[in-house]
Amino acid sequence: MSKSPIVEIAKRVCPAVITVVASRDLPQIEEFYFLPFKGEKVAFPKKMNSDKQKTKIGGGSGFIVSKDGYVLTCNHVVEEADADYTVILEPDKRYPAKVLSRDPLTDTAILKIEDGASFPFLKLGDSDAVELGESVVAVGNPLGEFEDTLSAGIVSGLSRRITAYCGSQTTCKATNLRGLIQTDAAINPGNSGGPLVNMKGEVIAINTAMIMGAENIGFALPVNYIKEDLKEVKKDGKIKRPYLGVKYIILNEQIAKANKIECHYGALIVREMFGEPAVAKNSSAEDAGLKEYDIILEINGKKITQDNSVNDVLSECAVGEKVYLLVLRSGEEIDLETVLKEKK
Repeated sequence: MSKSPIVEIAKRVCPAVITVVASRDLPQIEEFYFLPFKGEKVAFPKKMNSDKQKTKIGGGSGFIVSKDGYVLTCNHVVEEADADYTVILEPDKRYPAKVLSRDPLTDTAILKIEDGASFPFLKLGDSDAVELGESVVAVGNPLGEFEDTLSAGIVSGLSRRITAYCGSQTTCKATNLRGLIQTDAAINPGNSGGPLVNMKGEVIAINTAMIMGAENIGFALPVNYIKEDLKEVKKDGKIKRPYLGVKYIILNEQIAKANKIECHYGALIVREMFGEPAVAKNSSAEDAGLKEYDIILEINGKKITQDNSVNDVLSECAVGEKVYLLVLRSGEEIDLETVLKEKK
């Protein structure tokens, strides 16, 4: 009996799939209070030692894409800006890693292993060529414990759009992700950032999210979304992102009706909290003359809706590009223009 092709895929892919560990120097906790919270007992620090120790605060999976140690993973795996990151290839092979870029819009990140060694790496495929029903394999380290876990399945859907939460919906900020590949290959907690590969062993997507309470409904970000970012990071050491500089909410019929706004689409410019400006100083938005309570109806002729937000349109633009805005102000439509600056 011939072996499954997945056996050869495992041999090629697993050596380049790594665990990403986030850690921080925190005070040592010697005693805890156990207090009731929402029907459960929750531990709270009672007595803390002044000495600090390196403590794991999070992590996930990732994969190496060049022999000199560039790594792709999810942004939510490495979102702690003040944490230290370590990648684990094997139990006895651990390396410090530097986060070179984070992109919350696509939930992707690029790391570099800070070591001069030569590493095994994966080839990036063409996610635009992925077909509905084709066989795929998800690889990762679920729960941070079971390294080199493979799960096989098919491409269940294409161009999916979801609202993802890192944790509970009441405590975490929502991220709207679009263009995702849906798969029934199991993606478990800790698999985020690992590769979704085709039957050639090429990476076609990055495991990103799953539907809690459902059976085998997972999502992965097409790898073509991050190819240009990777080239840019290798060339310039960072990703250059265009930045408008406004706080906004996307209008729909329900929001418009509740706030007695006649317009049912567009981006209403409004601050998130008192004391925080809705239009950032020295930004492209300020240069354009945008004001709080303006509604951005279109950017470059593209209508702003819940399915096509300001960030969606800007993701197709470049730093230094002139953009044209159709804005509703006090019931009157006006035309504005500005040059997009780089997001710092």
